[in-house]
Amino acid sequence: MSVRVRFAPSPTGALHIGGVRTALYNYLFAKKHGGAFVLRIEDTDQNRFVEGAEEYIQDALKWCGIDSDEGVEPGGDFGPYRQSERKAHYQEHAQRLVAEGKAYYAFDSPEELDEMRERLKEARVANPQYNAITRMQMSNSLTLSEAEVTERIDSGAPYVIRVKLPRNEDIRFEDIVRDWVVVNTATLDDKILMKSDGMPTYHLANIVDDHMMQITHVIRGEEWLPSAPLHVILYDYFGWDRPAFAHLPLLLKPDGNGKLSKRAADKLGFPIFPLNWNDPESGELSEGFMEKGYLPEAMINFLSLLGWNPGGEQELFSKEELIQEFSLERINKAGAKFDIEKAKWFNQQYLKSSSDDELAQALMGNTELAIDFDLARRIVAMMKERITFLSEIMVSGSFFFEAPTVYDEKTVRKKWTQQAVDFLGEFTSQLAVLEALDGEQVKSIILGILEKDETPIGRVMPALRLSLTGQGGGPDLMEIISILGPQESVSRIKKAIEELSESVKE
Repeated sequence: MSVRVRFAPSPTGALHIGGVRTALYNYLFAKKHGGAFVLRIEDTDQNRFVEGAEEYIQDALKWCGIDSDEGVEPGGDFGPYRQSERKAHYQEHAQRLVAEGKAYYAFDSPEELDEMRERLKEARVANPQYNAITRMQMSNSLTLSEAEVTERIDSGAPYVIRVKLPRNEDIRFEDIVRDWVVVNTATLDDKILMKSDGMPTYHLANIVDDHMMQITHVIRGEEWLPSAPLHVILYDYFGWDRPAFAHLPLLLKPDGNGKLSKRAADKLGFPIFPLNWNDPESGELSEGFMEKGYLPEAMINFLSLLGWNPGGEQELFSKEELIQEFSLERINKAGAKFDIEKAKWFNQQYLKSSSDDELAQALMGNTELAIDFDLARRIVAMMKERITFLSEIMVSGSFFFEAPTVYDEKTVRKKWTQQAVDFLGEFTSQLAVLEALDGEQVKSIILGILEKDETPIGRVMPALRLSLTGQGGGPDLMEIISILGPQESVSRIKKAIEELSESVKE
């Protein structure tokens, strides 16, 4: 059987970046083995359903370049791919377990359940559970007569279906990341499989769906590891082959102290979601990585290395290289620190390697300024080595779009001299008669003036840059003047001379 994996998020809100990593690992593994990546929406918990969350999940994965082979949108041979549309399957399988004595009806009221827990607490039971011992003291089809059970069901009395676990039995399974896992059923409770509203819990639904969709590998977060023994039992109860399991390590805060949460990310000032999320209930807007300026390729590269070690010194991988190199066996057990500075570094590297044409198009789409493609291309070519996000061009490169209104105080104090002002005067007189110029022409004019006056270049160039950009440093000054053009350059220099006249030093 070919490899088939699934990513099965719940539409209860925005997709956490940890969920993106889980989807990514599933995707890479499927593509590595020529298999299928299935996107399944687990919407059985209707009380937590959030409007727009399903569309958000799909849009976020598309932005990341994680395309599903099967799912709600592309369809497929194993649909439907929303669990809310598969209720009949779950009812059928739950009833089968009841008929085979592997599950049972439970009619306990909330008050009865509370009384049971209080009774166990008084008996100093550390972890009160509805289990192989306590179930025999409760209202269920194991303690009631068949006639009583039938009467309650026929009368419409609310009930759930619980799995019937063995009382004292070791459950063993091998996890690709964790090696062998052994759990005794005495530590587990009889989990609910079907809720009173007729909807399945995750435990039943994901088992049935994974079997019916022929999923070969279940690759999911570490938080599901405690549930894995129950899932193994259910596979065995149904007589189905178990999939291979791989439980991924947690994403931790940058300092490694605890799980990465939205609250922690907000406090540290970085996103936790791939795209902007406007919470329909609270109205809170959470900024996404896309809107923050991260490139999807950079995020995929960064996320791939949070928990997976390719086994070499290479850090920059294309998607094709990630697919080729990826291996579940090289996933770490320990949690991975979410180093946002490393994420910025990846973004910087991908910006540097992006073509000028790509970045020019992006710049034109992210600015309200009317600039043509050729100008945008020249600007990004100069600035991309100096920025982490494309949006920084509008800040550190603001001088391309408007004359400076403030000037770097340190440069004014040290470099704004009478000698520099005299040079600027001569320079503007030569620029004023030109219609256009390139970098080489600018350089020729500057060197000609300096040679005539025998002036060291270091004494005047900082002042020239200051008058044009307001800054003490930056990209190639000759190219900046070429982009600004003679008339704009002259205008800015004259303005600086006038505004900084009181700052001139002999």
